[in-house]
Amino acid sequence: MLDIRRLRDDPEGCRAALARRRDPAVDAAVDEALALDRRRRAALVRTEALRAERNAMSDEVARRKKAKEPADALLAELKASGDEVKALDVELRDVEAALEAIVLGLPNLPHPDAPEGDASANRVEKTWGEPRPAGSVQPHWDLGVALGVLDLPAGAKVSGSGFPVLRGQGSRLVRGLANFMLDLHTREHGYTEVSVPYLVSRATMTGTGQLPKFAEELYHVASDDLFLIPTAEVPVTNLHRDELLDAERLPLAYCAWTPCFRREAGAGGRDTRGLIRLHQFDKVELVRLVRPEASDAELEVITRHAEAVLERLELPYRRLALATGDTGFSSARTFDLEVWAPGVGGWLEVSSSSVFTDFQSRRAGLRYRPAAGAKPEFVHTLNASGLAFPRTIIALLEHHQQPDGTVRVPAALQPYLGTDRLVAGA
Repeated sequence: MLDIRRLRDDPEGCRAALARRRDPAVDAAVDEALALDRRRRAALVRTEALRAERNAMSDEVARRKKAKEPADALLAELKASGDEVKALDVELRDVEAALEAIVLGLPNLPHPDAPEGDASANRVEKTWGEPRPAGSVQPHWDLGVALGVLDLPAGAKVSGSGFPVLRGQGSRLVRGLANFMLDLHTREHGYTEVSVPYLVSRATMTGTGQLPKFAEELYHVASDDLFLIPTAEVPVTNLHRDELLDAERLPLAYCAWTPCFRREAGAGGRDTRGLIRLHQFDKVELVRLVRPEASDAELEVITRHAEAVLERLELPYRRLALATGDTGFSSARTFDLEVWAPGVGGWLEVSSSSVFTDFQSRRAGLRYRPAAGAKPEFVHTLNASGLAFPRTIIALLEHHQQPDGTVRVPAALQPYLGTDRLVAGA
């Protein structure tokens, strides 16, 4: 959530920054927010003035009654001012609710270093590994069936499209990837592993920016007003909601393995074959809570932690710096990691690492005290997928595919699968 004081004190600077997102609706929303803020402050000033006047009148009424002097006119005036205060209180509540709704719908200010433009301006920052030629291997949807690890019809029968079933070595691969990633992040990268709920409250979804803007993309249990998590970022970032943290505890680093649930309204027909786009999938998520002055450096740290997974799995990837018009609603700056899938014949996003500055922490009330006696400040939050499983599995099957139809298991993953090769019928 943007700081309304920043909008008020530097409206043109905020407009210029938000204009980099290429969303024409944002400028009108800023106008509306500033108008509501002016109404709110005017109502507050008038209310405080009336209350001061009422206090003085009440004292005068008491004095007159004690002196047995007439006070009828003053009492009538006191009643009228009381009615006005009540009306102003109602107006203030309405204005504050409208202002909050507008501000909650404004995206984060993009980072100055983010490339300018729409998705076509996304910039390749680095590449790693040697991609196999496109089309040189079977796509994973054919290979997975041949190996007996992927059963899309069973998933469709049980739940519908976008809900795959993995069998045998495929199921073991999911479990092995989870343990491999969690061990790497906890033992070498310093994260604390947490197991979190998969259903969360409206306040939790609002804290990380999923609500109110993305309500249509979420699975909602209306009877309990709970939401299935679209990513572990949501519950993990909210672990310290409304807390005041000691500076010595920062940075805090958490990782979690959870299923993720996404309706992705409007996504039908795009990249729907195989495991490319799903409504339910597993992911290991990384979350960091840091001091504001450290957040730029921490973005590189968390991105490297995600890249390390791909390097251990021997999968070619590239890092993209997302342009301002392609950066997510809550993010100030994002690096996408795309893995090469030769059977699909393209680069697939397997991780997004983002810094949110104080956007999420304002919504979630996540603060820290920089020093003893210092005024509390909002922490900066970051997260990254470390990694999402479906496209990692796509790349593993396709990139490590052998001429005999088997799949070589990278050395780092072999202890978790108990084999060096995926073969049909295993």
